[in-house]
Amino acid sequence: MLLQWIVLGMFKWLLKLVVLGCMVDGLCGAEERPHIILVMADDQGYGDVGYNGHPFLKTPHLDAMAKAGVVMERFYAAAPNCSPTRASVLTGRHPMRTNVVNYGHYMRPDEYTLAEGLKSAGYVTGHFGKWHIGSVQKASPTSPGGAGFDEWLSGLNFFDKDPYLSDGGRYVRMRGMGSELTMDATIAFLKKHEGGDKPMFVMTWFPSPHSPHVEEAEGVGEGLYKEGGKYRGYYLEIALIDQQVGRLRKVLRDLGIEKNTLVWYCSDNGGLVEEYSGGRAKKGSVYEGGLRVPCIVEWPSRLAARVCDLPMTTSSMYPTLMKLAGAKMPDMRPLDGVDYFDYMSGLKKKGGVYSMGFWHQYAGGDLTHNDRLIKVMMEAQEEGGANPFPERLYKNVLLFPKRPRDVLGGHAAWNSWPWKLHRIERKKGEVVLELYHLIRDPMEKDNLVGLEAGRVVRMRRELEGWQHSVLDSLEGRDYPKRRAGKVR
Repeated sequence: MLLQWIVLGMFKWLLKLVVLGCMVDGLCGAEERPHIILVMADDQGYGDVGYNGHPFLKTPHLDAMAKAGVVMERFYAAAPNCSPTRASVLTGRHPMRTNVVNYGHYMRPDEYTLAEGLKSAGYVTGHFGKWHIGSVQKASPTSPGGAGFDEWLSGLNFFDKDPYLSDGGRYVRMRGMGSELTMDATIAFLKKHEGGDKPMFVMTWFPSPHSPHVEEAEGVGEGLYKEGGKYRGYYLEIALIDQQVGRLRKVLRDLGIEKNTLVWYCSDNGGLVEEYSGGRAKKGSVYEGGLRVPCIVEWPSRLAARVCDLPMTTSSMYPTLMKLAGAKMPDMRPLDGVDYFDYMSGLKKKGGVYSMGFWHQYAGGDLTHNDRLIKVMMEAQEEGGANPFPERLYKNVLLFPKRPRDVLGGHAAWNSWPWKLHRIERKKGEVVLELYHLIRDPMEKDNLVGLEAGRVVRMRRELEGWQHSVLDSLEGRDYPKRRAGKVR
């Protein structure tokens, strides 16, 4: 009897350990946690891939990835330009909540990033390529290192041939195509840590196909993209990105880790050619062409090839990946994304539609010249001189000015699928409303404001309520330790 009691007690104790382990990992009964690689292009539009039917652009490696993985047919960048969308990926929040109100603004170090979450869950982390949401100075809490990355080779903004970059805070001049160098660093990280005792999280943010388009894909014929006219360089850089994706997929197979590696590819905003943008307008616009981007998720051991046409934004990458990795979510600060994995995988087919807010041009951008700035810092580094840009350590991330609630300037939109309400506030306070049904009118041409008065009132109330919530966050109300305008 005593022996049976002891055996039963040990069994219950072991069962508790197993259950606890599953709670931590978040993947009870499944394979080990995946390696995670997030790949992002800079300015590639929805239609700027072969698998979406581009008439002359060839992207064989992205096409192969799309054939093998999940194509997110209606995937949105959180903003129509670069820096804000990147902040949304790292935080799961609308970028204005994080202080990234437009390009070149810094993300507040008070945010709990995806890299920090995965690192706390046991991942080794690396960032390679364009940063553009903070400093690349080692001492700055807004650098990739400050945001939770163990290793990084990063640029302040986009870069092209022979760029100046920050290698973990040490400034270097490199030779070659920026997108190739970005993938070189990614592959070196994978080879270094593959076989270790930690899963890997890599963020590969290409500097292309951002202008001025001086990079070129190897082996692409001189006249192949002559149909592109003035955008020939743009298409050549997309071809270069496609080749780098091919390199990545091959290395994963060579290392034998492709089956349990999740690769998520997307762009940071709409493209430069309106004709292939997938909607009205292009980069810089809150209309569909400025927000809708190509997106593929490949994870052979867990995701079958399929097309998912439910709307999703880059803000949902954060909760989706945090859950998959078994990472602890942050405090109760508002998230704008939701865990979308069951809808991507097809386990759930209904109920995955959620309202999504967009807001652009509330404030202006801040120009950041990557090579110019890092070159000066590298020269000071070599000469043992003082930091030439101490103001770039923080910029304004420790300031929390009050925001008037009666001024909601810029262009905002509320996507309550399939309806989308636009709220455009002019400089003199005039507000223009537009309402579109995105299934019947994907190009947003037929304004239904006059025919849907009740829907407009309801959606405007929801949109403006969300905008006020965003301003609350921008003022710093999500950081409980903030006192007297500073976070401590």
